[in-house]
Order: sequence, then C-alpha cells, then structure tokens
Amino acid sequence: MNPYLNPGVYWASAMQFGLLAVEAQAVIGMRLLGMVGLWSVTGSENRRMVDEKAVALTKSMTNASAALLTGQTPNKIAEAAIRPLRQKTRSNYRRLAKRGPKSR
Repeated sequence: MNPYLNPGVYWASAMQFGLLAVEAQAVIGMRLLGMVGLWSVTGSENRRMVDEKAVALTKSMTNASAALLTGQTPNKIAEAAIRPLRQKTRSNYRRLAKRGPKSR
C-alpha cells in the first residue's frame, strides 16, 4: 500500500503528538506546583527546564531535517521530529511524578 494513502500511519503520528502534549502539560503542572512549594522538586528544576529546551528542539529539528533530506514520508518526518521531544517529556514526567507532592 502507498504510504501516502495509509491513514493508519498518520494516526500513529497524531497519537504521539497527543501524548507529547499531555505529558508536557503534566510536567508544567508539576513544575508550577513545585514553584509554589506544593510539589517536591530539586533546587535546580527551574534551571533545568530552561536548559533542556534548546537541546531537545535542536535534536527535533535535526532529526526532521535528516528525514526530509533522505526522502522520508511525511509521517516519518513528523515521527523523527516528535521522538526527541517525547523522550524528554516522558523522562521529565516520570522523574517528577516519582517525587510526588511535598510533605508538610
């Protein structure tokens, strides 16, 4: 089947993007709770959230560019762009969720 005409592959990319959005919102929520003292975060969390953006976005752009330049299908290009972002949001979500709410 022609990969350009298979809606299943585009659905899979859309699901990855959806998971990225959900994880990112959860991480933002936990970090905001940490800023007001309700979630247990390390002292370096604020710096970490700024520093990680440039690295993840550069990887995302590089992966997408490489996929585009090698003639990949649109869904493969999207997956290449989403993959490093999902890795970062997934690891942040897991790390912050383990820390949990701050004990009083």
